Amino acid sequence: MPIGRAPFCVAVCFLLSTILLAATTPEPTPTIRDRTQGLKTADGLFPTAWDDKNGHIYVTVPKFDQDFLLIVSLPYGLGSNDVGLDRGLLGVERIVHFTRVGPRVLLVAPNLQYRSSSPNSMERLAVRQSFAESVLAGFKVEADEDGAVLIDATDFLESDALGAAEQLETTKQGSYKLDRDRCALALENTRNFPLNTDFESTLTFSTAHPAEGSFVATVAPDAHSITLREHYSFIQLPDDGYQPRAFDPRSGFFDTSYRDYSAPLGSPLEVHLIERHRLQKKDPNANVSEAVKPILYYVDPGAPEPIRSALVEGANWWNQAFEAAGFKNAFHVEVLPPGADPMDVRYNVIQWVHRSTRGWSFGSTVSDPRTGEIIQGRVTLGSLRARQDYLIAEALLSPYEKGKPIPPDMQQMALARLRQLAAHEVGHTLGLAHNFAASSIAPGTSVMDYPHPWIRLDSAGRADLSHAYTTGIGAWDKVAIAYGYAQFKPGSDEHAALDDILKLAQSNGLYFITDQDSRPLGSAHPHAHLWDNGPDPATELDRILTIRAAALKRFGENAIPSNTPMAQLEDTLVPLFLLHRYQTEAAAKQIGGLDYRYALRDDGQMVTAIVDPGVQQKAVAAVLKTLTPEMLTLPESLLRILPPRAPAYPATRESFAGHTGLTFDPVGAAEAAADLTLRLLFDPQRASRLVEYHARDAANPSLTQLIDAVFQTTWKAPRVEGREGQIQRATEMSTLEHLLALATNPSASSEARALARAETLVLRSWISAVPSGAPAERAVRAAAIARINAFERDPEKFTPAPEVAVPPGQPIGDDEQD
Repeated sequence: MPIGRAPFCVAVCFLLSTILLAATTPEPTPTIRDRTQGLKTADGLFPTAWDDKNGHIYVTVPKFDQDFLLIVSLPYGLGSNDVGLDRGLLGVERIVHFTRVGPRVLLVAPNLQYRSSSPNSMERLAVRQSFAESVLAGFKVEADEDGAVLIDATDFLESDALGAAEQLETTKQGSYKLDRDRCALALENTRNFPLNTDFESTLTFSTAHPAEGSFVATVAPDAHSITLREHYSFIQLPDDGYQPRAFDPRSGFFDTSYRDYSAPLGSPLEVHLIERHRLQKKDPNANVSEAVKPILYYVDPGAPEPIRSALVEGANWWNQAFEAAGFKNAFHVEVLPPGADPMDVRYNVIQWVHRSTRGWSFGSTVSDPRTGEIIQGRVTLGSLRARQDYLIAEALLSPYEKGKPIPPDMQQMALARLRQLAAHEVGHTLGLAHNFAASSIAPGTSVMDYPHPWIRLDSAGRADLSHAYTTGIGAWDKVAIAYGYAQFKPGSDEHAALDDILKLAQSNGLYFITDQDSRPLGSAHPHAHLWDNGPDPATELDRILTIRAAALKRFGENAIPSNTPMAQLEDTLVPLFLLHRYQTEAAAKQIGGLDYRYALRDDGQMVTAIVDPGVQQKAVAAVLKTLTPEMLTLPESLLRILPPRAPAYPATRESFAGHTGLTFDPVGAAEAAADLTLRLLFDPQRASRLVEYHARDAANPSLTQLIDAVFQTTWKAPRVEGREGQIQRATEMSTLEHLLALATNPSASSEARALARAETLVLRSWISAVPSGAPAERAVRAAAIARINAFERDPEKFTPAPEVAVPPGQPIGDDEQD
């Protein structure tokens, strides 16, 4: 190389190395102040910055590895009860934290189901490392400053964190995907506060092929595209001033639970705490004191009057229970003020929600998973509730008489039920579970039961609804609130004081039985029912059947307003014709029933007792009345004024199904009602208990005796003619189908199946031996014998005949799943 070129070469090499170094050296991360310059910022728990030009929202994470609560909810819903994506729906609350790993920030959900209370950090670490945690999202660090970082949260906040697409697919509405081009932040509901930062996004889900006949098509303008909103709340966790309270299965509270792997040997791993609001006395030594911070609920101003006032009044009943627990003016209900967002976790809310069909109302909570402290109560009340109760009242009263004013009874009954409903769902948000034993103790024992309207007949045989629903908080509600919220004087033994509350209730005949022992049709508890009344279910069923008969006798065109299509009479007829359905369930639970309590050792309660044989026999007699032709046959005068549906007023699932096409089918309606009863009597769990209890004590009725009693009411009953005879024969065939279904039901015990099968052969022999009369009866009996013969040839291939669809029952009068 010539000497003259050396300086040039050195210069070139230096320049190249400088360029390469510049290319490989990362640019310094900007400060948060510089990165958010010119953006619309909002200070709060997590400071935010909105970039209007790019449609991005940036969030400042001030600290790492500090837990907070993340809630996702649905402020704008789909409107279909069947899909379940209702306005105000709460998703799962999670404790989460941000953690930084180099240039990335992770949103981590620690596993709180498995914990260690040990002061030893290595013991706590062993538990943490034994169970997986979840990383919910990852973010790139956009800027940092003084230990804080800025992240772009847009993609996370425009994701489907609630799982709406999955819910649509689960409910068979189609395979919907999030269309990011049609998603955006809803800035009007993206707000910042010192203790919570809230975001809201408009999310559009699309599909090329909506499911045929989907519920979405009935509520969305275009089933190919569904636009909802999801709301994200980042919430500061409560301070450590809250004192958790132990759960007791007798108390009537919901629980939050976890495993503590530091529990000593011999102590349970499971820790159960009740869920409740924080409520403290200003004067802990006073028997009655004002609260440091009262519990305040807000009613949705979107509820119209007089409904809104009824909701405020009913929810306010709870102040009676808090006063009984030693608090003065500690519970208040008001209308939500203008500008307040019901999704804001600072407000306990009672929302008025619209759906296209009836469904459950709900009482949900946002709670601290660490302690069970309720942070927000959120009630969802369906607007169709009032209309369904109004319909029931119309059916009972037939009130639209020409020349007379419309009586106020229907509206008064609907409003009375809404007051009770508001109290019921608020009770859930105070931490209380259903108490389905309450209605069998005494009327009004608890608003946490499901009340059937208390109907009486006046001297003229007309339905009297003036006392359809009780008013105020019940005796059990006061017990439960005392257990959950009573504050004992300093130095008291809280465990002993709480136990005394429950034992005093027990001595007064008050106790608690909830959903798991009440909802299954074959459940055993004789006092835990939904939509029933009274301590004697069989006697009450007889009374309801008398009221039903009286109302049906009066039922006619006066059950609908003037200028209403006559076919609409069928809609009003349904709740009246099936008025007995819930009390029949209650009476049926006496049959093969087992009374019991959530007893603790040495608490003095009864543990179990088989229902007295005489009580069971009384229940059998009452339930079998619902299978008689007299009970199931509608009068000819009514059938003459029930035409096919008018244009624009089609039949719905709330209508009776049948076999006659467009015309009303009275036999189909009777079959549907009979199937309700037969499903109860031949329930596999009930049948198995009858076998067991009869083996333990021959005085208890046997399964064979029950089946024979059903035969005596159906197949072996005296013959009737005409339409009653037609319904009698339809009920007989339904009886056979349910018995054959029991004989092959794998859920029944082997002996119950064997006995049911044997009874089909007994029936076949009886049919063959007894002379038949009219051609229709001969045909039905021949069909029954052929059906039993086919079953005998190959029981494994037996398939029960399809039942006539029954119009939906629960939730009775609900808008139900609470």
